[in-house]
Amino acid sequence: MWEVIKDFIFECIEFFFNFCGDWGLAIIIVTVIFRLIMAPIMHKSAKSNYQMQKIQPQITAVQKKYADDQHMQSQEMQRIYAEAKYNPLAGCIPMLLQMPIFIALFQTLREMGDRVSGGDVSFYGIVPDLIMTPGGALTIGIGTFIPYFLLMILFAGATFAPMILMQRKNDNLDQKRQMYTMAIVMSIMMLWISWSSPAGVLLFWGVSSLLGIAQNAFSTNYYKRQDKKIEEAKADEVKPVVVEVTRKEKKPRPKKKH
Repeated sequence: MWEVIKDFIFECIEFFFNFCGDWGLAIIIVTVIFRLIMAPIMHKSAKSNYQMQKIQPQITAVQKKYADDQHMQSQEMQRIYAEAKYNPLAGCIPMLLQMPIFIALFQTLREMGDRVSGGDVSFYGIVPDLIMTPGGALTIGIGTFIPYFLLMILFAGATFAPMILMQRKNDNLDQKRQMYTMAIVMSIMMLWISWSSPAGVLLFWGVSSLLGIAQNAFSTNYYKRQDKKIEEAKADEVKPVVVEVTRKEKKPRPKKKH
């Protein structure tokens, strides 16, 4: 079954290659389609992240207040989650659902060297060989290595950027430092992984991550606008009614004749 899925993915890439004449562009097209299919799931994930950002100040306050009482801290956190209708697992489920497709795409691109017999497996000459790894490109020369190095930076940066963007409004400095440290460690790990990964894999991951960042920004702005509309509607409901009263002008009293 797994091989059937990978064969189908390769056939899709091959179909778009026959249509556009470039393997790199074919990979990008398939990546965009993959992201479009995952868009509704990722939209829900973005909603969960946005809800987390909204309640983050309350969580930080509870963590400081009950730093020495883990039981009370847990109870208060559950209360905050319930009031905000936030499910901590909601952000993980979409990721788990898309992982099988992502892994199949990843493995298919790693095996492209065995699937493509002859021909130019490049990205419009910008990346000479999508099957070659950055490590292999460096053995040829610095000039050949440069586009692969840029793909490595894109590969690692696409992991680093979302983790940093999520911490922009986090007021917990200790937690923010921990996340920054984790982001740096993860980026270094991704650079290490990318060294022995085919360029086609790096291209797919980089484009997919950039599209994910753009989609997350769109979804977050959408939920912000929705919240603003709700707040404006509530403000209109409690707005005091102003009744304009127009007083009639008093007529002058007639003078009495003596």
